[in-house]
Amino acid sequence: MIKSELIAKLAEENPHLTQRDIERVVGVILERMIEALEDGGRVELRGFGALSVRSRDARAGRNPRTGEPVDVRAKHVPFFKSGKELRERLNAEDEG
Repeated sequence: MIKSELIAKLAEENPHLTQRDIERVVGVILERMIEALEDGGRVELRGFGALSVRSRDARAGRNPRTGEPVDVRAKHVPFFKSGKELRERLNAEDEG
C-alpha cells in the first residue's frame, strides 16, 4: 500500500471527511513520526510495531560493477521491529 492508497481507503471509510482533510491528517501523522525519529526517539504503534534509528559505522565497501573499493561513510538508518499482533496475523494461515 502506498500513501495515496491509504488516503483513498480512509476517504472511502469516512465519507464525512474531505479528501483534503484526510491528506492533511496523514501528512501530520507521518511528519510527527519522522520528527520523533530525527530527535533520536522511537515510534511505537501497539499491535503493529516500532520504528527506531540505528547507527551504522563507516566501512570499506566495493563497487559491485567494477569491484573497486569505496569508502562508505557512517550513517543512521531507520529500523522496524514488528509487533506481536502483526506477526501473529501474518502467520495465522500457517497454523491451520
